[in-house]
Amino acid sequence: MSQKNRLAQGGRIDRNKALNFSFAGQHYKGYEGDTLASALLANGVDVVGRSFKYSRARGITGHGSEEPNGVVQLGTGDTTVPNVRATQQELYSGLVSNPVAGWPNVNFDLMSYLGKAGALMPPGFYYKTFMYPQKLWMTYEHFIRKAAGLGKAPTAPDPDTYDKFNQHCDVMVVGGGPAGLSAAYAAAKTGARVIIADEQSEMGGHLLTFDQPINGGSASLWLAEIVAELEAMENVKVLPKTTVMGYFDHNFLVAIERRTDHLGERAVSGTRQRSHRIRAKQVILAAGAQERPLVFANNDVPGVMLASSVATYIKRYAVVPGHSLIVSTANDSGYLAAIEWSKAGCHVVGIADSRTHSDGALVAEAKALGINVWFGHAVTEVKGGRRVYSASVAPINEQGDKVTGDVKQYDCDTVATSGGWSPVVHLSCHTGSRPTWSEEVIGFVPGKALQAQHCVGSILGDHQLVDCIDHGFDVGAKAASAAGFGQGEVLANKPSVERITEGKAQALFLVPHKKPVSRAPKQFVDLQNDVTAAGIELATREGFESIEHVKRYTAMGFGTDQGKLGNVNGMAIAARSLSKSIEETGTTIFRPSYTPSTFGALAGRDAESLFDPERYTAMHQWHVENGALFEDVGQWKRPWYYPKPGETMQESLNRECLATRNSVGILDASTLGKIDIQGKDAREFLNRVYTNAWSKLAVGKCRYGLMLKEDGMIMDDGVTSCLADDHFILTTTTGGAANVLEWLELWHQTEWPELDVFMTSVTDHWSTMTISGPNARKVLAKVCDDIDLDKDAFKFMDWREGTIAGVKGRVFRISFTGELSYEINVPANDGLFVWEAVMAAGKEFDITPYGTETMHVLRAEKGFIIVGQDTDGSVTPYDMDMGWCVGKNKEFSFIGKRSFDRPDTKKPARKQYVGLKTKNPDEVLPEGAQAVWDPEQAIPMTMVGHVTSSYYSAVVGRSIALAVIKEGQSHKGDTVYFPLADGRVIEAEICDYVFYDPKGERQNV
Repeated sequence: MSQKNRLAQGGRIDRNKALNFSFAGQHYKGYEGDTLASALLANGVDVVGRSFKYSRARGITGHGSEEPNGVVQLGTGDTTVPNVRATQQELYSGLVSNPVAGWPNVNFDLMSYLGKAGALMPPGFYYKTFMYPQKLWMTYEHFIRKAAGLGKAPTAPDPDTYDKFNQHCDVMVVGGGPAGLSAAYAAAKTGARVIIADEQSEMGGHLLTFDQPINGGSASLWLAEIVAELEAMENVKVLPKTTVMGYFDHNFLVAIERRTDHLGERAVSGTRQRSHRIRAKQVILAAGAQERPLVFANNDVPGVMLASSVATYIKRYAVVPGHSLIVSTANDSGYLAAIEWSKAGCHVVGIADSRTHSDGALVAEAKALGINVWFGHAVTEVKGGRRVYSASVAPINEQGDKVTGDVKQYDCDTVATSGGWSPVVHLSCHTGSRPTWSEEVIGFVPGKALQAQHCVGSILGDHQLVDCIDHGFDVGAKAASAAGFGQGEVLANKPSVERITEGKAQALFLVPHKKPVSRAPKQFVDLQNDVTAAGIELATREGFESIEHVKRYTAMGFGTDQGKLGNVNGMAIAARSLSKSIEETGTTIFRPSYTPSTFGALAGRDAESLFDPERYTAMHQWHVENGALFEDVGQWKRPWYYPKPGETMQESLNRECLATRNSVGILDASTLGKIDIQGKDAREFLNRVYTNAWSKLAVGKCRYGLMLKEDGMIMDDGVTSCLADDHFILTTTTGGAANVLEWLELWHQTEWPELDVFMTSVTDHWSTMTISGPNARKVLAKVCDDIDLDKDAFKFMDWREGTIAGVKGRVFRISFTGELSYEINVPANDGLFVWEAVMAAGKEFDITPYGTETMHVLRAEKGFIIVGQDTDGSVTPYDMDMGWCVGKNKEFSFIGKRSFDRPDTKKPARKQYVGLKTKNPDEVLPEGAQAVWDPEQAIPMTMVGHVTSSYYSAVVGRSIALAVIKEGQSHKGDTVYFPLADGRVIEAEICDYVFYDPKGERQNV
């Protein structure tokens, strides 16, 4: 098939390397250097997809990452990749691509007939339409989901490999256009280590398309020279085909490099993609700007394109995407499309310029080529289905909000539009900085930098080439200096570039129509999500005033293009509808990933494994070498138990329990959550988040506390120690540490911001080991001689500071076993050393390491609860017989206290915490077993509770269990039954939950 839109010469393609490819089952030809989009346009393919909601025909609109329509399914079978932009996919021989929507095919889509009833599908229509009858929702949802979505994820394993590199540099430059290249060059000349990345296949940005003279010669020549020099420098890494998808705290960036995507459906050798995890001292954002389309009636019809994209396809790919062109613009840059179109020998009907005049150089060039220019005019509507066939051009007033004269129809097959340029602020938003509106730029520019970050070029609205290069050199030298390098000699060698005369751009976001917005043909703002100007106005009428709410109600800015083309227009339309300025309305901010990223690149070689971090204590290797088996608790690898050769698990547990009760045992408790709390209001803060009072806790003392959710149910527990009047260390359960810190920050930041309190997770900072048993004091005395360990000097629930085996640390006298116990805390780097010293000191007492399972048995013997096991989010402190831990003072208030007055929390028939003894002492109840009073009752039986913890206790000499039973405290001595799935029924007696040392004498010796 001939490439009917391909020029006979020109472009950056290699005409000696023809490539065959297919789209939607049809076979075509392109050249090396083409993108899939340019090759489709060269072959005259108009329709590349169907729209999200209305199934309207859509064609190529842009030429880069801003493309909303040209989203395709690439490849076949296990190598298929969904949602690839045709504008970013380089062409290769044998490339197979398909549209992601359209049934039975993209050119004839039956769903489009539903789309014609667009008035019945306004924003939020599915919320309003599919609510009744409620029982049919699952049926509705099936068809809604079938109609929605883009590509299809592969079902077979990915045969390709990926990798990830950790990179360090002094200066990271994002963007390989003239500003980025200049900045990288200036920084590199100082000796700084520089990385420069750009998402395009070649460095150069818009210099790949527009050949403005530099140093009196070709821009292409200057570009080739500076790229070659950068690539030759040992201190520079040049990364084309690399998208910086995320910019995170501490100048950490993630960049995805497409290494073999341009070579074939599968990487024959090497990796397909690489994730670069970059840590930079200084970051320069030179991401440029993306052209903004004009919004007018039917502006989504194939053949309506960005003016810069039309020029790019002509100059870079030698493709004229049509035959007859009309340009509608609000600035000078739109004229480039008409100029290049005319130079290619094709017909330009005219340029509709919404401004009253412009004396810019491009305007003069267009007029010199004999192109009609209609000032004060705009394209208000196009006609067409699968391709534009005519455009309506009308005069508009100077404010750009009203048609002032007769509408004229012009035949054409392509409309190029330019509403201005939107700086690519996405990465700057990733750091938490909010963009600010600039009337001069007519766009949002990066807000105040929160890191060691600089911006240069079009991202700041500096679109003149002379400014991009000049400021690029300055910023590159400045960033290198901030990273510790001198400015060098480079600033004296800036290239010479002539400034181009240009007229002032107009802020035009919605082209007026003869009909009101609600009655005019659809005026699309977000082409990927079918968001229209009418839809945005409807959202504001329905009460959505926050731009974030407008976004979510209409879906503006969702999808794979993340609002790159439509956001600014949409915000301006919302602002007008709300009678606000754009600055007052504000903008949504962007989150990673800048463009869709594959899981493969993020995982690297860690494929076919659970992508879940593993956390190790400082003593982990000792545990491995000493035969420990591990269990996962909150991502931590905790020793479970330490079997000796030939031992069963129960035999190991029996040995560890008896050793601890009779002599001394040691537990690695480093994984317990530790939160450092400081500030003059720390005591008041603790009063509010715990059920008991902390105002009078003395320095050197510890206290156990319960933490509740708002509903009064137990959320977490732990011991908090007073280090100073304004300084506490709070411990949490291992699995609950992150949730507790998030919970505390939530209340502090949203409800009590007036409190002067600061919280820091220090879990990883401290190694913790607990020594328990009658000989614990003797062991500690051998490694600690600067703490008075006498029982009266160092009492239960005290803490002391001292040195343990020569290492400064803290010792807490707290117990989760009911034995004499000391919890040693030392800096994590010294944890293994101190552990080994304690083990050596305890050798004469046959010190025995024990794991989490033994810890559970020991604490169950004492009736101590484990939050999350004995509690399940439905029990209060009173249910667990822990009313002693609740402050009784009427003026004392804490989270969850009011919930105790609810009828359901006060009813007597609530489940209560009790112990269980099976009638057969060797029979161990399964955890989770349901309790019934009458085992002969017909199914479904009335369940009255369940087993929360159950073990065999070698110390007690029988099985023991903990449970929650309805009114259990009043049923002590009664028999309760547990029917099991295997047909057995286990009988148990309800008893007290303390099975060992009920008076607590052993922990106070």
